[in-house]
Amino acid sequence: MIGGGQLARMTHQAGIPLGIRFKLLSDTATDSAALVAGDTVVGDHRDLETLREFARGCDVITFDHEHVPTGHLRALQAEGVAVRPGPDALVYAQDKGAMRARLTELGIPCPRHRIVAGPADVARFAHEGGGFPVVLKTVRGGYDGKGVWVVRTEEDAAEPFRAGVPVLAEELVDFRRELAANVVRSPSGQAVAYPVVESVQVGGVCDTVLAPAPGLAPEAAVRTQQLALKIAMELDVVGHLAVELFEATGPGGEPRILVNELAMRPHNSGHWTQDGAVTSQFANHVRAVLDLPLGDPRPRAPWTVMANVLGGDYPDMYPAYLHCMARDPGLKIHMYGKDVKPGRKVGHVNTYGDDLDEVHARARHAADYLRGTITE
Repeated sequence: MIGGGQLARMTHQAGIPLGIRFKLLSDTATDSAALVAGDTVVGDHRDLETLREFARGCDVITFDHEHVPTGHLRALQAEGVAVRPGPDALVYAQDKGAMRARLTELGIPCPRHRIVAGPADVARFAHEGGGFPVVLKTVRGGYDGKGVWVVRTEEDAAEPFRAGVPVLAEELVDFRRELAANVVRSPSGQAVAYPVVESVQVGGVCDTVLAPAPGLAPEAAVRTQQLALKIAMELDVVGHLAVELFEATGPGGEPRILVNELAMRPHNSGHWTQDGAVTSQFANHVRAVLDLPLGDPRPRAPWTVMANVLGGDYPDMYPAYLHCMARDPGLKIHMYGKDVKPGRKVGHVNTYGDDLDEVHARARHAADYLRGTITE
């Protein structure tokens, strides 16, 4: 697996019961997965020779991020390395402009968009849709709200162009909430879909996930799962695909689902599956990239809530564990071994049960206590 973050850490954990030897290419020896993976290579994922050396002896290469250059992956494929997902699919998670163009070609509903050349072009795009504000995104490299701007005037639009990379303009969608559809597809074409979830964002970062999405009509949920499965098939995705979505309001007041982003790897919106689904996203990603039969994605309980642990200042987590575990024996805590920094994802908690309000309150209390924002 290329990338040493928490996604690699949890994917490694999912492969252990199958006796899979896990090799890691990590930026540093102290990255989340590098702390637990026995076979770790420290190196630069942007360097082709490093990738070639790392790939020797690997049956399959997969990722915990989308930042490996597409050309390097094509070179590995040409040399006989199995890369899953392949570069022809992964480019649509790397390049937002390419993603928007391809999804539009496939008839997938997206926000109104266009690649723009400068602030004046942004102003033209805005006025074509009724005026400012609009959203600007660098086509590559953005995540967790980085590389994204909401601009309200032509003057505000100058900042995104200073990086010297292409910029995508999109309408600012007036959405009810954000959803995510997580699916997994194998090389042989088998695919499974998890329940559609609601993803609550705070400051551009995922804070809480409610599974399944409360109040989403069954027929709308099925259509959304089918949409994600269609994207996985048409883009030839192998492994886990997260389709981040806006639920907006249609002309007649009906729900209108628009695709926001794609991620071709395990995803924060699927962390609830570790404890709330028969087969987790991590276990199914492992199965998919090895072309093993996929596991059951159904939920174990009517409701599961995942809450991220962000920031906080507990150098010693032991007292916090004592409180949270004693208060809620059904709580599941997943910490990543990362240094604590304000706003950084350092772990998450999962709770599940029959009553959504009760399950949500349990997850919220544990995450807030582990963050240090409450003390009782």
